[in-house]
Amino acid sequence: AYGFVFYAFGMVLESSFNGAGDTWTPTYLNLFIFWLFEIPLAYLLAYRFGFDVNGVFWAITIAFSVLAIVSALLFKRGKWKTKTV
Repeated sequence: AYGFVFYAFGMVLESSFNGAGDTWTPTYLNLFIFWLFEIPLAYLLAYRFGFDVNGVFWAITIAFSVLAIVSALLFKRGKWKTKTV
């Protein structure tokens, strides 16, 4: 449940990228953070480190936090402002 605060922030920023016409940034964010970071992290925490279901919940929370931080950094960089629709 803690991760949903970060997820909401990250999703607002991702939607801002989409609204500005920069659709690749949210695509890459979702690909890397959810598929290449969250899923392997959930596996590692659950099976390798023995956290079981709690490891999966922590992986989701961590991934949502990383999504919010990376989205904020990319938003602040401002490259999305140069896109034209």
